[in-house]
Amino acid sequence: MRITYGVLGLLVAATPVVAQDKQKVRQGPVPAWVEVSAMRPVPESPSGPVFVRRQDLETRLTDHGQEQYIGYRIKVLQSSALELGNIALTWNPAAGAPIVHSIQVFRDGQTIDVLKTAGFEVLRREDQLEAAHLDGMLTAVLRVPDLRVGDEIDVGMTIASRDPTMGSNNAGLLALASTLAPGRYHFGLRWDMARAPHLNVTPDLTAAMTKGAQSVDFRFDDPPFLTTPKNAPPRYMWQRAVQFSDFADWADLARHFAPFYAKAATLSAGSTLKSEAARIAAAHATPMARAAAALKLVQQNVRYIYVGLNGGNLTPASAEETWQRRYGDCKGKTALLLALLAELGVAAEPVLINAQGGDDGIDQRLPIPQLFDHVLVRATIDGTQYWLDGTLPAVAGMNTQLIYPVRWVLPIAAQGRGIERIAWKPASLPDEMSLFEFDARAGFDQPARIVSTQIVRGVKGLQQQMQFAAATPQQLDQAIRQNAIGDTWQTIEDVSWRFDEKTGASILTIKGTGTIDWDQEDGSGRSLALPGGGVSPPERRVRSADQAQDAPYYSSPDYSCHVTTVRLPTATKPPQWSAKPGYDNSLFGRRYYRAWELRDGAIRMVRSSRIEQPEIDAEWAKRDNARIAAFDNSMAWITYTPTGRDGVVGHGERVPATYDMDWSGSEVPCMPAPSSK
Repeated sequence: MRITYGVLGLLVAATPVVAQDKQKVRQGPVPAWVEVSAMRPVPESPSGPVFVRRQDLETRLTDHGQEQYIGYRIKVLQSSALELGNIALTWNPAAGAPIVHSIQVFRDGQTIDVLKTAGFEVLRREDQLEAAHLDGMLTAVLRVPDLRVGDEIDVGMTIASRDPTMGSNNAGLLALASTLAPGRYHFGLRWDMARAPHLNVTPDLTAAMTKGAQSVDFRFDDPPFLTTPKNAPPRYMWQRAVQFSDFADWADLARHFAPFYAKAATLSAGSTLKSEAARIAAAHATPMARAAAALKLVQQNVRYIYVGLNGGNLTPASAEETWQRRYGDCKGKTALLLALLAELGVAAEPVLINAQGGDDGIDQRLPIPQLFDHVLVRATIDGTQYWLDGTLPAVAGMNTQLIYPVRWVLPIAAQGRGIERIAWKPASLPDEMSLFEFDARAGFDQPARIVSTQIVRGVKGLQQQMQFAAATPQQLDQAIRQNAIGDTWQTIEDVSWRFDEKTGASILTIKGTGTIDWDQEDGSGRSLALPGGGVSPPERRVRSADQAQDAPYYSSPDYSCHVTTVRLPTATKPPQWSAKPGYDNSLFGRRYYRAWELRDGAIRMVRSSRIEQPEIDAEWAKRDNARIAAFDNSMAWITYTPTGRDGVVGHGERVPATYDMDWSGSEVPCMPAPSSK
């Protein structure tokens, strides 16, 4: 659970739990365990849309879950803040109905009890239905009538949360936003004597911390604006945060969750999944082929729907239930895949990951299960580990490398091994490639034949596969034509798309004709800047004086490659052609490469950029700042000079043309061979 203070209010993200029929908002007094802050006087000349007289968020930890109190009194100073009158509560009915303590408006010495004339409208909220996301949460909304500029609105409520998978354990995060309206803020944590959690408090909160025997509180007046060090790794964004957890370490958390997956993956004696496994075993002789077939079965025959109903937030649905209803989320699909692999004699285990790449620094965090957002399977076959994700489309097979930008994983094992670091290395294949072939052999002033190919890998490639596979070839052809004609293209003759499962590449190729915009040089000379050939110089890595100067600098890993081939007019000769220089340079952990070759009547260019060191230290950055001035950021110009006799294109590099090889394959010369650097 993450609870964050916002500029105008509180955003509460409670852990969803089992849904039951507790769907009404109740009214009741403020709980005895809550400590309401004293009201802060409104200054004579307040600035901004609101002034926060008090804002309290307090969480109580118990053996049966958590209770969150949210209370605030805010003065409305500008019309833009009247949206404070739109009050919404979101909760899971299994944990109990929310309790509203009061909603009042103070105006010119009068107190208006809003609940006497207005009530909450309860909605069933499936706001991510289009994303196949069912969580069973309820939302109640109330619109405060006649709220005006100058009013003070006072709200108090308590919302309970509980996840049966957690048992009597609690874990979560409280955080104060980096940008806040002027005023008084307080957040705190309470616990029963037997439930004292482990705490991890960021250093910027220690001065505001008050510890009690069964509590910890943090109080602020006008909290300062916070910034993270510019270009620092994501872990530096953790500021003004308090983590709490009843788990001793990550291994303890893994041991807690292991029985849930073991139970979900256990098949009954008469399970139909046993016959499915037997069919796979009969059709495939090797463990590798059997595991691949089991993965395809789960991917193709069980559609993905996130299920947060009936204890499904952290609890995996059983393999048999998922198979019977033919839909499931990552937990259910993982349990199903584990069950099949067990029947096939393939060793496998569930593994938690953060698929969004938000795991930087997780080794410095307390064991909080919500820091992970996805679970998949890791299988071991003939001594090699493979990743299997039942939620991906069927074109995504078993891989020795994770497709997600993951640095840490948590195996869910009964013995509890703790989190594991995933070794990072530069990508061997580009994430994105663009290939352009211009056939200008007919002459400078004639339309050229053009072939354009876009290759996308990784998560983006799979997303494109799902998008394009949903359309017929005719629909895709029509959509491309409508969007492309009138730009570079005069005519489009063919549009083709395919997905290469071996390299995980989505490949879109367009063929047609178009006009090349040759620049006219003095006399009858011509020049052309090749697409994809130029690159802007990197920015200096510097920070303002109030930021941590010794923090490392970070670049999100990526690898792009551009390949362009120009078949030159047949009336020209090689010595009449020249090109900008190539380069092989590295700055701030990124390698820049461009190479040329003129061969067989065609100029070939490859230009690529790849992160080879995501983090660099301050001294490294300082050295490379001094090298930016010498960085070659010239566009990829090729020039034809009719009187030329000694044109230069490249310096002996060997660059294949777009048509010389399959650039969607597993080996592409986008970077020079290792020995050449």
